[in-house]
Formats: sequence, C-alpha cells, structure tokens
Amino acid sequence: MLTDALVLVAEDEAFIALDLALAIEDAGGEVIGPAASVKEALALIDGRTVTAAILDVNLADQDISPVAEVLLTLGIPVILQTGIEAPPELMARFPDLVVHIKPCVAAKLVAELVTLIAKGSSAVPPNSGPAAS
Repeated sequence: MLTDALVLVAEDEAFIALDLALAIEDAGGEVIGPAASVKEALALIDGRTVTAAILDVNLADQDISPVAEVLLTLGIPVILQTGIEAPPELMARFPDLVVHIKPCVAAKLVAELVTLIAKGSSAVPPNSGPAAS
C-alpha cells in the first residue's frame, strides 16, 4: 500500500495520467500532478517531499531526464514508462533504473512502486536488468 505516500505523476497523455492517478489513490497514495511537462513537474516538486514517482520519458517540452535526475539524486524511487527507449545518458548514470515499455498496466506499476519504496531504492533487483511489461 502507498498509505500517505506523495507520488509524482508526469505524463502528457490524459488517459494514462488519469489511470495512474486512480491506481495510486486506490493504493492509498496522494498524487502530485499529473504534470504534462518537465517545467510543470519541476515546479510541482520544488519544496515538496516526494515519496516516489512514475514518469513518462517523453513529455510535451522535452525528455524527463531533468526531473528524474533530481529525484534519483535524492534517493527517491522512480519508475519510467516509455513508448521508446529511455535516454541513454540517464541510463548510463542510473543503470538500475526501472523502465517499462508502454502500454503499462497502472496497477502493476503502482505495485512495483510499493516494492521500491519498501526497499528504499529505485533500483531493480540484481541480475534482473531493466524491467519491461
């Protein structure tokens, strides 16, 4: 469960954003966003203590790397979802970052986020490589 967890959702496709927000709320979490741009996501997390994040790799204004780097540097669990591949520079810097290929089942992403929060990490288990669904 995401009881009282503050989860950033950055997704520019309204239907996917709503699906993620509902799944997070169903698990007891609180949604920050959804943000449709990197600029909006950065503004939403400024000065807030975020528990975790589910981020679309490509938003309206640019790829999600600036947001992911801020969160990951702070040790906040992050799951990326994408219709293409994750940014190579981001993956080189954070090789254990969890990445799912769209379409993704929102409830599955939330369940994985619960596990990452419990482990206190945004890394995938050893020897499993980047996740895909």
